[in-house]
Amino acid sequence: MASGKTIELKNTAQSGVKIPQIGFGTWLAEPGEVEKAVTEAIKVGYTHIDAALIYGNQKEVGAGIKKSGVSRDKLFITSKLWNNSHRPELVEADLDRTLKELGTDYLDLYLIHWPVPFKPGDELSPQENGKAAIDWDAPSISETWKEVVRIFKETKKVRAVGVSNFTQAQLEQIIKDSGATPALLQIEVNPNIIQDDLYKFAKERGITITAYSPLGNNVTGKLRAIDADVIKDIAKRLNKDVGQVLIAWAAKNGFVVIPKSVTPSRIASNFETFELGDKEFQEINDWGHKNRVRSNIPAEYDTPWEINVFDEESERQFKKVW
Repeated sequence: MASGKTIELKNTAQSGVKIPQIGFGTWLAEPGEVEKAVTEAIKVGYTHIDAALIYGNQKEVGAGIKKSGVSRDKLFITSKLWNNSHRPELVEADLDRTLKELGTDYLDLYLIHWPVPFKPGDELSPQENGKAAIDWDAPSISETWKEVVRIFKETKKVRAVGVSNFTQAQLEQIIKDSGATPALLQIEVNPNIIQDDLYKFAKERGITITAYSPLGNNVTGKLRAIDADVIKDIAKRLNKDVGQVLIAWAAKNGFVVIPKSVTPSRIASNFETFELGDKEFQEINDWGHKNRVRSNIPAEYDTPWEINVFDEESERQFKKVW
């Protein structure tokens, strides 16, 4: 059964804005591949496309959307503010660049990609001595969020706004400082990184969660949920593929899910959803709570960010975001 389910966004969202629960992710998709993949995804039935400036492929994403022939009002397009444009006076120009690259007049959802400011300039990922150049003199992330909210309220460039890779403490701070609650929080979600307290907080505040890397990722070579024997066993028992089981697990949590693939058969199978049973759901949760692994930690990148975002062990030697 192809997924056509939507979730209505709250808080900093225009009335009636609904996000399709199964979206198409474009992170780690090469520019030469992503145009065809986006066109194929829309052909299959995806209407939610998740993009970002830093992915380096937005022009191709836009070309794939255009090639699909589907009208703009039938699609839900998300993109993200990159780290080198966190200073409030730079935010709208970053958004305008994204709109131009994607070939659209507006976004359905615009997110602050990370709660980490880089030094401003033409380089998206500036470096100093082989490490990310953090802008320690930048205004607080709350000031960046206030500007994103201003754009939402005063222009027609975005229909909803939110954040990505924020912790509960960071969410609480921007809400306190701005009086504006994000419509959506995009975070790494798969059975390896279950964050029950954060999920509860988001639900209480009306913040929708989008799960990126729902199958796990191999950026740093860590254990991936998709390779776990317990997930494989459940998939075999249900006559589903492993990716479908993991997407169904995230969807049963009530999350938006954005799997990524450039393979036509996988693009199609990821969109074929089913209702995961309570027994299997609990099996996966039990395994996940015993096998916690966060894959996407900036301090562990090849060009590390020497900043503590999530308070994981590898980050604790560095100064916190706040």
